[in-house]
Amino acid sequence: MSSFAALGFALVLAATNLASGFAIARAPYAYAFPRDHAAHDRYRTEWWYFTGHVKAKDGHTFGYELTFFRVGLEPHARHLMPGQSRWRASELYPAHFAITDETAHSFVYSRTLAREALGQGGASQSVLDVRANGWRLTGRKSGGRFMMHAAANEAGDAIDFVLTPQKPPAIHGIGGISKKGPCASCASHYYSFTRLTTTGTLRRSGVSRTVAGISWMDHEYGTDELQPGQAGWDWFSIQLDDRRELMLYRIRRKNGGVSPQSSGSLIGTSGSVRHVPLGEFTVSATGTWVSPHTHARYPSGWIVTANGLDRQLRLTPTLADQELVDASGGVTYWEGSVRVTDAKTGARLGVGYVELTGYAGAVTL
Repeated sequence: MSSFAALGFALVLAATNLASGFAIARAPYAYAFPRDHAAHDRYRTEWWYFTGHVKAKDGHTFGYELTFFRVGLEPHARHLMPGQSRWRASELYPAHFAITDETAHSFVYSRTLAREALGQGGASQSVLDVRANGWRLTGRKSGGRFMMHAAANEAGDAIDFVLTPQKPPAIHGIGGISKKGPCASCASHYYSFTRLTTTGTLRRSGVSRTVAGISWMDHEYGTDELQPGQAGWDWFSIQLDDRRELMLYRIRRKNGGVSPQSSGSLIGTSGSVRHVPLGEFTVSATGTWVSPHTHARYPSGWIVTANGLDRQLRLTPTLADQELVDASGGVTYWEGSVRVTDAKTGARLGVGYVELTGYAGAVTL
């Protein structure tokens, strides 16, 4: 990572404490699509988060992550005033990209950070168009359907995907907000495309393959989500072969407990969304993994139950080491592809992704 990028990520962390002047997520909130696929600079933080599973014709399988962040440094200050430097920025655009080569049992990741300055990065307020140093996410309607194009390229690794929703956006939480804590501002606006047909090319170590599969996309925006007593979160996205999906998140407290605002959503085959409060699901770790990079101890493998499911799910990482390490002092976390099987019979039930933050240092957002 360049010294500029290291400085940028430090600024991102500092910006998480500069919430004054930004809007907070409040209920009731009525989403308006496709407008709400675009950026929302009234809020301090925002991200468009893709994870997925694709397969090449030769049977080679991959998991991937591509995430674009928008971090506001100053509210409503997107335009330069006379005499201000062209390097001045009111927003920063970090982005993360990772490939899990499930067949070759390898993992690679990269990060970039763009300023608005000199066209390095940006996000449209009217249409889905997010850029960060050549990585890009766009969205448009084609034949009456909304489609997205996502691309990232780092050395010999790259993705270039077209993603088409099979279901309408799944709105999480109650009243248009997803609660993260007890305070009035501890919330975000959060929705997902839980099943995206994915086609395109993936390049790993210089070898390009035509691939196809399914992806999951989260879009979340808010201002004051986590509190000082909260250490991080465990997030699960599960895509079952019966065409249902399950999202769960557990916000962990520094005292070892779980915030009661932790919750999730069960998405039906037609796209219906059922809110799943903390009392209606369980997540139990089946093992641990100690990072050789950071020495952090992560849970590894889980048994998941939820009201509305008729069986226990076993989640098994396809690769133990899927840790994204930020040597500059920013956020280090584990984000990885998992297999989903019946906990009793071992039969395949689907695929998923798991994100674990706060194990290699507390996270504040």
